[in-house]
Amino acid sequence: MNVHPILPGFFPDPSICRVGNDHYLIASSFEYFPGVPIFHSRDLTAWEQIGNVLDRPSQLPVATGLDGASTGIYAPTLRHHDGSFWMITTNRTTMDELRKGHLIVRAEDPSGPWSDPVHTTGAIGIDPDLAWDDDGTCYMTWSMLGIMQAPIDPVTGKLLGEPRKLWDGTGLAHPEGPHLFRRGAWWYLVIAEGGTGPGHGVTVARSRSITGPFEAHPANPILSHRSTDHPVQNTGHADLVELADGRWAMVHLGVRPRGAHPKWHVNGRETFLTGIAWADDWPVVDEDAFGVPAQDTSFTDDFIGGALHPRWISPGTDPRGFTTPSEAAPGGLVLRAGRAHDEREARHLLAVRARDEAWQATAALPAGDAALVVRVDDAHWAAVERRGTTISVRMVVGPLDRILATAEDVPADRPLAVRCAAVPADFGLRTAPDRLQLGYADGGFRPLADVDGRYLSTEVAGGFTGRVIGVEALDGDAVLTRFTYQAEPTTD
Repeated sequence: MNVHPILPGFFPDPSICRVGNDHYLIASSFEYFPGVPIFHSRDLTAWEQIGNVLDRPSQLPVATGLDGASTGIYAPTLRHHDGSFWMITTNRTTMDELRKGHLIVRAEDPSGPWSDPVHTTGAIGIDPDLAWDDDGTCYMTWSMLGIMQAPIDPVTGKLLGEPRKLWDGTGLAHPEGPHLFRRGAWWYLVIAEGGTGPGHGVTVARSRSITGPFEAHPANPILSHRSTDHPVQNTGHADLVELADGRWAMVHLGVRPRGAHPKWHVNGRETFLTGIAWADDWPVVDEDAFGVPAQDTSFTDDFIGGALHPRWISPGTDPRGFTTPSEAAPGGLVLRAGRAHDEREARHLLAVRARDEAWQATAALPAGDAALVVRVDDAHWAAVERRGTTISVRMVVGPLDRILATAEDVPADRPLAVRCAAVPADFGLRTAPDRLQLGYADGGFRPLADVDGRYLSTEVAGGFTGRVIGVEALDGDAVLTRFTYQAEPTTD
């Protein structure tokens, strides 16, 4: 049974394409900047982040939008055609951005730079896809009360025909996430249905023409873990790719819920890999076609040279706008003043995605007041905060905002630390998905408070993102000289 994601952590809505022996994969980024992380792999199981597609404000206006943490970039599609890489997505930040339609960018090199976007005015919705017919016509397919389609000029974004309904799906809720691809004489339309929760699934239809009509797969959904005890749940939103040797593979999102009923997932929707076989010209999922090992996610960043690795993100703002190289050390960053002491909203949070079931993060902050934060959104976070020589643990859950513990006279050279500890399943009615221990490092980990991880889960916070771990200056500037994320073995 394959239970390991190929991209652990909050990397949902995967889209994949192949050029020769190289595979490229992107994912949704929602409120975080830079947007649309892009990865490269030769073997489909080991992936390296090579950049972010939307990495400058001219491509992605950064602002808090309609739904807080679940605003921003939804369900991108990545394709390669006529020597260029194309990415199409929706910026669901404001009504003005939605009215522009979907945005399209392109590049010769997938690591960038990518072009400034053009917009598909007249096509409102989410989850756009691009596909080219044999005659070179480009079709955009997207979700808006069903699956819609229109021919477009991808260079300008101009629609070349009126949008029309392509398929309503099989009757499950929320038909969305369409992807079109060709195999032999058939066009296949792969969509997500059932909502991105416990009822999620992958359904397929096919047609001799890219414009339909489409007939449904007789065995739909071809993938769903609903009403099963599989450790990976909410499986859906898939994209397919043909490999260089003629085999086919599928990437899809899923979550790893833990704890007692009703269980909680904390790292968001992650990307998984399955194989695809074919029977009577229909795709059949083979979940054991690829052996996916656990990923090595640990890293240490000293910020040598001041350049940020593409893993670093920030909610609602460009992290390069509030970080500068430190002049007092060979590495390190100066973090510009961020959240004030009485604020709950992140201002200048420099963050990375939490990627494991158990981990420890430490941040060396020798100058200035600062916080090490575990965040789902601005209403669900926990932090260990240092002001002067006082360290406090603070937690925000909805309207509640509490200081849980305080330590006085802690030297400034003690790194702040957070540990996420897995909780063994004991069949108790109140078993949490994990425990968050917050404190500081002093020749070892010194916890000050221990909190139930369910309060920083998607089931409590809602929305489409997962936990991130970040550092923010408090009131004035601060200096970050080292950040370490260490995956730890689980105990269950």
